[in-house]
Amino acid sequence: MATEIGDAIRSMVAEKNISEELVISTIEDILRAAYKRKFGTDENAVIEFSEDYTSVELSGRRQIVDDDNWYNEVTEIPLSEAKEIHEDCEIGDELLIPVDLKEFDRISVQSAKQRAHQSFRDIQKDTLYSEYKAKEGQLIIGYYRRQVQNGDIYVDIGTTEGLLPRRNQSSRESYGNNDKIKCYVEKVEKAERGLKVILSRTSGELIRKLCEVEVPEIAQNQIDIIKIVREAGYRTKVAVASRNDDIDPVGACVGLKGNRIQTIMSEIEGEKIDILRYDPNPLNYIRNALSPAQVKDVVVVDKNIYHAVAIVEDSQLSLAIGKQGLNVRLANKLVDWMIDVKTQAQFDEMDIAKEARSRAESIFRDEGTFFDEEGVAPVEMPVEEVGMVSEENFVDEDEIALSELPLDQQLLSKLQFHDVYSVEEFINLTEEDLASFSDLSEEEIIAIKDTINEYVDIVEDEVEGETEYVCPNCGSSITEDMTVCPSCGTGLVFEVE
Repeated sequence: MATEIGDAIRSMVAEKNISEELVISTIEDILRAAYKRKFGTDENAVIEFSEDYTSVELSGRRQIVDDDNWYNEVTEIPLSEAKEIHEDCEIGDELLIPVDLKEFDRISVQSAKQRAHQSFRDIQKDTLYSEYKAKEGQLIIGYYRRQVQNGDIYVDIGTTEGLLPRRNQSSRESYGNNDKIKCYVEKVEKAERGLKVILSRTSGELIRKLCEVEVPEIAQNQIDIIKIVREAGYRTKVAVASRNDDIDPVGACVGLKGNRIQTIMSEIEGEKIDILRYDPNPLNYIRNALSPAQVKDVVVVDKNIYHAVAIVEDSQLSLAIGKQGLNVRLANKLVDWMIDVKTQAQFDEMDIAKEARSRAESIFRDEGTFFDEEGVAPVEMPVEEVGMVSEENFVDEDEIALSELPLDQQLLSKLQFHDVYSVEEFINLTEEDLASFSDLSEEEIIAIKDTINEYVDIVEDEVEGETEYVCPNCGSSITEDMTVCPSCGTGLVFEVE
């Protein structure tokens, strides 16, 4: 078979964005399928392209056999017939016999065409899928094409169209023909016909990506975006923290005279963005989250259900709550606390015991700060006395206080927030309990366990007259007859004191 296919191959490479090797491979598969349908096998089919791919030949390899023997017409050829093709051939040699496509029946040709169309559709779909799947979670720039009846917008994003659903459109925005649209690629998936690329203009991740573009410190991992909460078209709050003490995370994100944040706000049609500092202390974090309002005080009502009251001046009340409760609603989502905003007069009418308030707040106050008996005026006390008071209030005499171990003060504060003050209390926590402590990372929990294992040798419990021992290295249960820990391999020696 000889045919001009060079233009067709180049067209597929250029227009369909399919690699040349993949096109050639697909053509070979199609020809082999047609050959097999006609002759029953494709094992002896040979396909050869010219150097410039302008033509291709399909041949059948046949072995030369004696004229007197029975032979397979598909894979063998008698010597007499072979001599007519090549005079010097001998029995056992192989010849390539060209095959003319005209010899194929109509069904074989039609089947090959259908297979060709389907193969190229699948290749194009897979190629597009791979290309845009790599862009999932990234920004992409497209152009408005059309809007359908339900409000969804189709966006030209290059070799395909993206879908910007009505639910992913900001109420501030409207588009006309060929308007440029910068979107966040939310999801890429295969569809029956082509590809489905879901875009978004309302995702909080759109804000994150815009910040990474405009704020070099974020792109360079010097500043971390801890959390973003957003009600698209109205307001966004972004909590940031710096890995470098010399960098102010809020100032870096806002930029000189607010130029960086203004650029981001312009991209989302003027939607307000609050950049605030993340703080591991929930009281300070709540105070920051209610910006731009000035918070006078924050009181924990019930830390078990994460309920707090923010006290503000009368003039700041409407600003702290926001229009239709928007500001406090976003602050709730940002800090994962239920926040009530009250004036001092409103707070005084609430039934909160001073003693309960003092105990709750003592968890979060900085080391060395205490309040007088009325719980109003702060008084300074030595650090040593603070530690003594903490142990007297929360740690039994026969327990080991966590503060006696070389643990980071921040870790101690987090544990105290969950009412964990002693080694015994920590050891008695289940894996589910530890998993519920959202402010403690897995690395911090491992660090606490390692410190306890290093400084607390053996924890003994009397159970039914027997003594239970724990490996001082890994914490696994061991018995007196063991010389090596079965979990970590540490050598064991039991001595009577």
